[in-house]
Amino acid sequence: MKIPVALSAQSPSAEMARRAGVGFSVIFIALALYLLSPGARAAGSESAPELMGVCATCHGDFGQGGARGEYPRLAGLPAKYIESQLKSFRARKRINIPMFPYTEERELSDEDIRAISGYLSGITLPTAQPKFKGDEDALTRLQMMEKVMIVPRVEGDIANGGKIYQKECYTCHAKDGRGRGSFPMLVGQYSNYLRKQVNSYLKGERAHDEEDSRGILAELKDTDIRDILAYLTSIQPQE
Repeated sequence: MKIPVALSAQSPSAEMARRAGVGFSVIFIALALYLLSPGARAAGSESAPELMGVCATCHGDFGQGGARGEYPRLAGLPAKYIESQLKSFRARKRINIPMFPYTEERELSDEDIRAISGYLSGITLPTAQPKFKGDEDALTRLQMMEKVMIVPRVEGDIANGGKIYQKECYTCHAKDGRGRGSFPMLVGQYSNYLRKQVNSYLKGERAHDEEDSRGILAELKDTDIRDILAYLTSIQPQE
């Protein structure tokens, strides 16, 4: 872009310096506008696959969790929830000793947390066995099968579990159990992991909500919790 220059009695060297300064200012403004653009911010998320390599050791290559629920599913969780939990680990508000080294700021910056949270949130895991076209190689077929996430059914009173869930839980976790905002999905998460977290809430080891460290869970019987888990496994989408 040509910048009009006013006439002056400056020396040639001064004029050249002034023009250089104007040129630098234009470049600086253009660079600043680019860095603030959505495209530039998205480009920063390219570090997420590298970060995923660290997470995959426990949580799986696709964020599907591992060790049959010992390590939870992360794929598809709301980004705000993942981000809040990583920061809670870092601040020691949520006690999880294995996670402490990975969430130190020198290991995982705020930018990294936003990147990996968005990356994991965007992963979709199918809930039905894949249908092969016939032209896939063996590795592709294996990866397609590994991404399938079907949580085994829990025995219980599904009707009772659904009644309690739709009365007490849906406001935060959504009617379909997929979570929203800073509240996690429950459908599609390992039942044994959910049960372990419930026990942590009841023991006061992890806060369930701001009003009471145990929340509504303290009012439920053990069979009610079992029934809720049975209900959640019954409404997994078959797709």
